[in-house]
Amino acid sequence: MSSETDQLRIFFLPLPTPGHMIPMVEEARVFAKHGVDVTIILTQGNANLVQKNIDHDSNTGHKIKTHVLQFPSAQAGLPDGVENFNSVTNIEMSHTLYRGIHLLQNQIEQLFHDMLPDCIVSDMFFPWTLDVATELGIPRLGFRGCGYFALCSEYCIKRHEPHKSTDSDVVLLPGLPPGTEQKSLGMLMNSFHELEGSYEEYLKTDIGLKAWSLGPVSLWANKDVNQKAERCNIAGREGHEVIDWLNSKEHNSVLYVGFGSLAMLPATQLNEIAHGLEASGHSFIWVVRKKESDEYDQVFPEGFEERMSESKKGFIIKGWAPQMLILEHPAIGGQVTHCGWNSILEGLNSGLPMIAWPLFAEQFYNEKLLTDVLRIAVAVGVKEWREYCEEGTAMVNRDEVEKAVRLLMGGEEEAAEMRKRVRKLQEAAKKAVEVGGSSHANLMDLINKLKSLKVKKI
Repeated sequence: MSSETDQLRIFFLPLPTPGHMIPMVEEARVFAKHGVDVTIILTQGNANLVQKNIDHDSNTGHKIKTHVLQFPSAQAGLPDGVENFNSVTNIEMSHTLYRGIHLLQNQIEQLFHDMLPDCIVSDMFFPWTLDVATELGIPRLGFRGCGYFALCSEYCIKRHEPHKSTDSDVVLLPGLPPGTEQKSLGMLMNSFHELEGSYEEYLKTDIGLKAWSLGPVSLWANKDVNQKAERCNIAGREGHEVIDWLNSKEHNSVLYVGFGSLAMLPATQLNEIAHGLEASGHSFIWVVRKKESDEYDQVFPEGFEERMSESKKGFIIKGWAPQMLILEHPAIGGQVTHCGWNSILEGLNSGLPMIAWPLFAEQFYNEKLLTDVLRIAVAVGVKEWREYCEEGTAMVNRDEVEKAVRLLMGGEEEAAEMRKRVRKLQEAAKKAVEVGGSSHANLMDLINKLKSLKVKKI
């Protein structure tokens, strides 16, 4: 068998939102590190966000590159530079961005026809790639930016509609049978068997849908990155002083508070969080992402920032934060998460118990996985689902925030047990991506399957 036949060429097409694009790029990097020739299709603005890691991998001998497209800003009716959903400020703008992405379809289809990759990996929001792959006679794999539990719950709700037969705010799921496109080769999941094994097996055995668990992809995509060098590289960027601040704190004494790159909570809710954090008495780092129209004197209680600075109880970051370096610091003892799947995996990889604060998308399913199934988180009490650009009407008050922080960061038995459970999962995650681990075995199985399909086609 020739080396040309052995060399797989895979094209990755991610959705330009951090929760999907970043893990897909990390996934692509994992394939490249295992001998696959990888091309990632991105617009220029999004390529700029990940090019450093792509260049790092390419310079170390891996076959990985970006294919850059010009985003049709003028044609879509968007300002230059708005190419990612974390730049969107309202639902109308979100729809406009979708239309702009759709305008790229013909270019991408032509690229597939001209380059004829051996496999297409595309985000679930690009279902048309399945038709192109079928036309070209090549396998297509779908990417889901969530875990198995949320996927199964989503389809269970669609099939059984339990919410239509009760007036209660709480419904029991009578089964978890998902359904999806059967012509696709399967799905790539950023999860691992030891985390969601029962739901993974349910997906495969009850529906017959093929899925490969390759996660946590961030662990092995970045495991050769020199963390000390990265820590030095953040000098001069907003938020870098936080590492020095953390160095002055005891182990497991600081709570990290962040709601991802999409959520913008209203000033009234941010004010309640500030009151709750201060009243808890525990040290915290808070990454604040406010609406552009809000002023910080609307967001924080009077004198809040000054008190936190003088007491060294709180470190407030307005803008960019070196999140992974923060989470991995031994002083961090817990995390407030919006229950986005990447946020959950990052906390788990760092061995952190969590406060679950879901907002939109599948995050309420993820909350139940964290609190009821894995039992590594405490719920803050959110009841209202919203669109990601909407403020919502329900409020989590300061007393609920304080109570959740005290429970998670206190020394009681419940918190200690959560910490033990999440650290077991942390160790399982590390083993999953090592040679012989479950995710590593899945990756090699998939690569061999794709090679076999390529040989048969030849």
